[in-house]
Amino acid sequence: MSLFSIIKDCGGIHNIQRVLIPDSRIIIEIHEFELLSAEAKQQAYNLTLKQVTYQQTVIENKDEFGAQLLEIGQLISDQQRQDITPYTAPVECEFRPDWHISPPQGLLNDPNGFIYHQGQYHLFYQWYPYTCVHKDKYWAHLTSKDLVNWQWQPVALTPSDWFDSYGVFSGHAISQDDLLMLFYTGNVRIGEQRDRHTTQCLATSTDGIHFTKQGPVVPELPPGVTPHCRDPKVIRHNDRWLMLLGVQREDEIGRLAIYHSEDLKTWTFIALCGDELGDFGYMWECPDFFTLNQQDFIVIGPQGIRSPDKSHTAPHHNGIVKAQLETSGKALLSDFQPLDYGFDFYAPQSLETPDGRRIMCAWMGLPDEIDHPSADNGWVHQLTTMRELSYDNGALIQKPIKELATLRHTPIVLSKDETSFDLHSKAFELQVSMQWGSVLRLHQSESGYCEIRLDSASRRLYIDRSNTLIREGDTVREMSLAESDSVQLHIFSDTSSLEVFINEGEAVMSARVFTDKNSTQLSFDGDVQIQACWLLNKASAPFIS
Repeated sequence: MSLFSIIKDCGGIHNIQRVLIPDSRIIIEIHEFELLSAEAKQQAYNLTLKQVTYQQTVIENKDEFGAQLLEIGQLISDQQRQDITPYTAPVECEFRPDWHISPPQGLLNDPNGFIYHQGQYHLFYQWYPYTCVHKDKYWAHLTSKDLVNWQWQPVALTPSDWFDSYGVFSGHAISQDDLLMLFYTGNVRIGEQRDRHTTQCLATSTDGIHFTKQGPVVPELPPGVTPHCRDPKVIRHNDRWLMLLGVQREDEIGRLAIYHSEDLKTWTFIALCGDELGDFGYMWECPDFFTLNQQDFIVIGPQGIRSPDKSHTAPHHNGIVKAQLETSGKALLSDFQPLDYGFDFYAPQSLETPDGRRIMCAWMGLPDEIDHPSADNGWVHQLTTMRELSYDNGALIQKPIKELATLRHTPIVLSKDETSFDLHSKAFELQVSMQWGSVLRLHQSESGYCEIRLDSASRRLYIDRSNTLIREGDTVREMSLAESDSVQLHIFSDTSSLEVFINEGEAVMSARVFTDKNSTQLSFDGDVQIQACWLLNKASAPFIS
């Protein structure tokens, strides 16, 4: 018996949801029981999971089994691509951003595979197209020449194979001459208890558009680690390849696992890293690695650490640590600091541009928050703006990329005698100087606003979105600032977001801000000097191929 004959007995490829091969079994998850053949109905069947189970001993030619699995996966992928076609058309919504990346429909989360390859930028993101829930993720694919205007490409990866049928989870990309290589986590669930199985997988493309899955390249878990092992980042270091993985130890402590390889296909475990940080969260996600001004950094997403301020109640954090890579490949980590002090920033990825800049973007959301007003229109979440990173005089600096200046429309001249203005748009760039004790309100109308205030007594900056249409999540973020006479803010606003770069990029605060479509006013109390203001044009919609 071949795998193809099993598929036929189970109603054909159009009746197949997924194929799983745990232990010595072959599990076929189906859509309709009535389409099973009489022989298939004699096999063990789980009514709850709609799964038919065969023993692998029924396979006559074991040598062809692996190739047949990949071929079946490709057939399932072809069907999935047909099924998602209606969901690639963007739905209209008053909260749709003018110049940020958002999904046409469904749910967006982590950016993936952010890289410059063969003359253009590639950016992928986690996407579930059907509804606004976290489930069975795809890799959506965009390309750009300028990091501002993005073009939709065919979906790169679908959850179609035995090693990733419950989600092609996050990962990174490597550019090797003409070859674009995607490393990602394959997620699988087994049984009614939904036991998690994760492997680190590879897909390759010679044209940068169409990808062929190669299957797992790290098929086993690191020693002492739970199946919470994901998000591979591959780097070149000391003439060999290293893979960084976010993991959870069996004692539920987050750590970084590191592997090495000579050929990008065979990987050997080196070590778990991060003990010097102590008990630092129950899971680390989405590692990244880069060097700024001769200092190595690793980005981690520690879940469950202590929040930097009392108003931050979410367990999900993102930050950067200094890294010292030993010759063995093991990393010593120190000096964790948040990458963003706002509400909505997670799972960042970075790349190096041809002119040597380090550019980062992130998911402008958090894992547990999906009930946004846009969900009523069938989509949720967006990515942050692109930031340029530098390391100067011992400080990490983040600034908006210079390419954003191409979006500037006619400068807006605001009277120094007025304290309230109607910009007639939520898409704008604003440079202001605020004295302590002053308040700035944005996205304002009679129905609400978002407030930025400087508290003189505590020397803290607050962003307060409690007077907006927010449905879940924190409403206030705060951070301490160094002693100064004034605070310089460089603000980028879109239809439903604000990103505030503080004191020439010493800190950033990002926020999704939902207000009604007429909330286009700006006002302030106290000593606020508006230094420059531009309305921003729309970027190319990231849904158009």
